[in-house]
Amino acid sequence: MASDLEALEDWAGVLLARLEPAERSKLARTIGQQLRRSQQKRLVAQQNPDGSKFAPRKQRNLRGKQGRIRRKLAMFKKLRTASYLKVRGDSNAVTVGFTGRIARIARVHQYGLKDRAEPGAPDVRYEQREVLGFTDADLDLIRDSLLAHLTL
Repeated sequence: MASDLEALEDWAGVLLARLEPAERSKLARTIGQQLRRSQQKRLVAQQNPDGSKFAPRKQRNLRGKQGRIRRKLAMFKKLRTASYLKVRGDSNAVTVGFTGRIARIARVHQYGLKDRAEPGAPDVRYEQREVLGFTDADLDLIRDSLLAHLTL
């Protein structure tokens, strides 16, 4: 995957160097929005970039809890919204990612780190769930968007 991304970067770098900075910024915003939509669809499907399913949530002891038990909620429901999944694009780069407190939560899941579920709780090692990542379709999307922009 990394070699595909590097090959795409080498190929696109020559073409992008010919564009004016304003045109590159416009293209970067467009590609960023398309990548965000792609990441959102993948999060809805609960899939890693390689197509495998996310590791399931750990079972919890909810015996004493009152009211409705909502065990079947999808993970990262709020994270996939545009208010949390931010896109930044300028003439030099496109960035799709999280900011602030949400970035910490996403990083813990992305790399399978230890964290506390709530204040005062013991540290728990989370399963690795790749919240952000490139799929082959994303690389094709970038290439096709670039070609479509250049042929206009």
